[in-house]
Amino acid sequence: MTVKPYKSSEGSKKTQVAGMFNNIAPKYDFLNHFLSLGIDKIWRKRAINLLKDIPNPLILDVATGTGDLAIEANKRLNCKVVGVDISTEMLKVADEKLVKRELTEVISVQEGDSENLPFENDTFDAVIVAFGVRNFENLNKGLTDMGRVLKPGGKMVVLEFSKPAYFPFKQLYLFYFLYILPWLGGLISKDKAAYTYLPESVLNFPDGKTFDSELVKAGLSPIKRYKQTMGIATIYFSEKPKQ
Repeated sequence: MTVKPYKSSEGSKKTQVAGMFNNIAPKYDFLNHFLSLGIDKIWRKRAINLLKDIPNPLILDVATGTGDLAIEANKRLNCKVVGVDISTEMLKVADEKLVKRELTEVISVQEGDSENLPFENDTFDAVIVAFGVRNFENLNKGLTDMGRVLKPGGKMVVLEFSKPAYFPFKQLYLFYFLYILPWLGGLISKDKAAYTYLPESVLNFPDGKTFDSELVKAGLSPIKRYKQTMGIATIYFSEKPKQ
């Protein structure tokens, strides 16, 4: 079943996701850090650290949003990053950050579709994405296209929400995720549907071993999964086979 943000709308998931992020862009960063108690910042650092052995990498940040992961990559790896996203309003926030931090020479962002990336084959040393693949309209197409723009032997790091498995944390987390988070997120962002969609999309996402299988279907080779904070999120580390 395809989960969409706005159930009363006839638009495609891709169109709805773009509209949703345009709506919540002004409050997105605050809500991200507030609703996760700042833990999302730690997850991003751990994700980027997996790429520390690649010398002078050129990195593509898919679904870059407001640019937090791209900025973290530049900070930790001293590298150039290209970010793409389908939401123009999120990219405006990212641009403001890059100008304010004087990073426009090393990080660039542009509008782009994750399932039809505007780059040549074998361009990037690494592809990164945080909390984005869950929003793809066609997961296989998105993963395959990210693999296409990776150089042979290049690495992919996917940070995505997952489902905790153990009692009692699982039950406590699901109560927060299904009831408290949508209420708070909707109240602050003025878009309740966006924060109802968040837990629905997570619960319907093929996480864990199932996502590893999706990576294999897309022509990538899983290396390792790293569960974060008792399974709230997972970092998937994979590579494009050398030719």
